Amino acid sequence: MLFTADHDEPRRILQKFIAAEINPHVDEWEEAGIFPAHELFKKLGSLGFLGLNKPVEYGGQGLDYSYALMMAEELGAINCGAIPMAIGVQTDMATPALARFGSDDVRKEFLAPAISGDYVACIGVSEPGAGSDVASIKTQARADGDDYVINGGKMWITNGTQADFICLLANTSDGPVHRNKSLICVPMKSKGVQVARKLDKMGMRSSDTAQIFFDNVRVPKRNRVGEEGQGFTYQMMQFQEERLWAGAACLKAHESIINATIEYTRNRKAFGRSILDNQVVHFKLAEMQTEVELLRALTYQAAEAMIAGEDVTRLATMVKLKTGRLGRELTDACLQYWGGMGFMNETPVSRAYRDSRLSSIGGGADEVMLTILCKMMGTLPGTGKAGNA
Repeated sequence: MLFTADHDEPRRILQKFIAAEINPHVDEWEEAGIFPAHELFKKLGSLGFLGLNKPVEYGGQGLDYSYALMMAEELGAINCGAIPMAIGVQTDMATPALARFGSDDVRKEFLAPAISGDYVACIGVSEPGAGSDVASIKTQARADGDDYVINGGKMWITNGTQADFICLLANTSDGPVHRNKSLICVPMKSKGVQVARKLDKMGMRSSDTAQIFFDNVRVPKRNRVGEEGQGFTYQMMQFQEERLWAGAACLKAHESIINATIEYTRNRKAFGRSILDNQVVHFKLAEMQTEVELLRALTYQAAEAMIAGEDVTRLATMVKLKTGRLGRELTDACLQYWGGMGFMNETPVSRAYRDSRLSSIGGGADEVMLTILCKMMGTLPGTGKAGNA
């Protein structure tokens, strides 16, 4: 059993918080193209939601991963995809490696204020020429005495214009591409850090996304997370939590769109009857609800395996692949049944359609997920049998 009665109270508190503190403002934030991250994160931090499964020594709750998954699923009740994503970056994308591998000093300096909500975090992996191909990043962190001197740039950085620090993946040596990278916590106020622009996106409108440049940025080596040269490995581990988060966070969002579509098509008339009365419509909605439940079961299975200490690469990859594919299919089908109103920005299905498209790209594109699975199955040239993959 993944969830117990112990999850009920934090779930109820989070639901109440979303209804009172987030959803009434979503339309305004979407119109503005940004939300008040420091204000919102401080409120979430004060309630303990930014560190549910983080160490108690740094302000976390010290709970198992099921509580983080519960939170991700409840965030799907927010009336857009952008705010959940921004929160997820703080809890499940920029800080897992820091919490697990960071020194005591670096966790006190960066993790503790991220958990309390005093700091907004972002994760710096993608670059203009290296998105899903993490091994190909070019940003360099050259050793200079007790410091690193960082040069390069990062792209598509969620929370980037408001962040206090970036958990940066950079090359710290000229060795093999999978063993020459390190994760480094870089204060965004450091000299030489430039937020070049806030990106204009198709969806996820209220989440600020930045392009960032680093020009001879000097940070102490003590800001490194864990061992030098292990950054690629740490980031791959961090991706597993990000991918499970993506699966959990879309579940309630998808159910909300299905329910909104049922209501709209029940009341919309065409050719003398409601749109919902057409078998092709209500059958498709039933099929989509079934797909949501299947994704929920797969996500829960992966989470239980993670809690048990198992390697969840295969299951998390499947979750991420299915999340992207289902988001595209479900929102497209529902939008079609809204007719012309589905094409209007004022309708929830239009926002869901735009927001969900990112799921097949961010955190590893669908094609990367398929490649990982094929390698594990031994179906790619040179990978041999599945048992030897």
